[in-house]
Amino acid sequence: MSVVIKYDAIVIGGGLIGASVAYGLSRSGQRVAMFDEGDNAIRAARGNFGLIWVQGKGANNLSYANWTRQSARQWPDFNKELTELTGIDLAFEQNGGFDFCLNEIELSERHILMEQMAADSAGEFSYQMFNNSELKQILPNIGPTVTGASFSKLDGHVNPLYLLKALHKAFKQLCGRLITKPVIDINYKNKTFKVSTVAHEFTSEKVILAAGFSNKTLAPKVGLNVPVYPQRGEILVTEKVKPLLDHPTGLVRQTREGGLMLGDSHEDVGFDEGTNIREIQQIAKQTITIFPNLKNVKMVRAWGSLRILTKDGLPIYDHSDSCPGAYAFSSHSGVTLAATHALDVASYIAKDGLLPSSLACFSARRFDV
Repeated sequence: MSVVIKYDAIVIGGGLIGASVAYGLSRSGQRVAMFDEGDNAIRAARGNFGLIWVQGKGANNLSYANWTRQSARQWPDFNKELTELTGIDLAFEQNGGFDFCLNEIELSERHILMEQMAADSAGEFSYQMFNNSELKQILPNIGPTVTGASFSKLDGHVNPLYLLKALHKAFKQLCGRLITKPVIDINYKNKTFKVSTVAHEFTSEKVILAAGFSNKTLAPKVGLNVPVYPQRGEILVTEKVKPLLDHPTGLVRQTREGGLMLGDSHEDVGFDEGTNIREIQQIAKQTITIFPNLKNVKMVRAWGSLRILTKDGLPIYDHSDSCPGAYAFSSHSGVTLAATHALDVASYIAKDGLLPSSLACFSARRFDV
């Protein structure tokens, strides 16, 4: 093997988390190499619903709620920066989103949840609750059996594929090196990491693992643990229709091109990225309940994609004690958190290598208790 020039940081994983951090490190003046398996990888970004979502996240964990809101507030400037640098329109909109309730119990429970989140936020989070008649003033096509909805002005959406494309393009424009080879080994010696592919070796004093499910096997090589598991979500896409939904929702959103994305399935099927006709029927039925006028709209495609989850649904942010300079990050909110991953997490690593105490609760060590 031949040893290439040393990098300030090596990021393993070119999905939304890895690309956000790699871009942020390059933005901070670091010389960065990013490893990405491309289409050979299980790419969560390919099946992402594209939501920048705040309401409901961190309902039982104030640190996660604060972290999510921090990123959501950064998204307008983050979008502007990426768009100006790359010329790629991310189809970003942040004019608030709705989460529907289909009966009185759901509406009551949602109201309690949102009220608690607002109280815990010390004024950082606000919301509104709507009944059916109030919703109709904003969403005229809403169905009569929708009891109501919660609304958060911080919620928005973006095209996740354009976001990933822009992150990669911006990274390369800032002189980052993209390496499309799988990593087969990582070794640590004398405060230096040696990252190996089949043909080459790369060295750095910092290694960031953001490789999705591969983190589970790579992390132990640098003294870390990333216990994650897959959960399949299925998405349906309709033909293009005239504008009818100005706000994203947790179940339906309209893309800028006119197609509707429908989703919200949660299936424990291992690493099967396929589709299930029963889930497709359930998603379609739920959509028609919310928007009856969509009954005759044609579905043009459907796909399954895997969420990368932990047992408690919270992200993992870890720094190795035995191999200082090694980090492992995992989250199923790659779109929502993209801004803070690029603007904050990357700067922590570039500046002094220390993650803030506010992220300590997201160490995978919490699962050892």
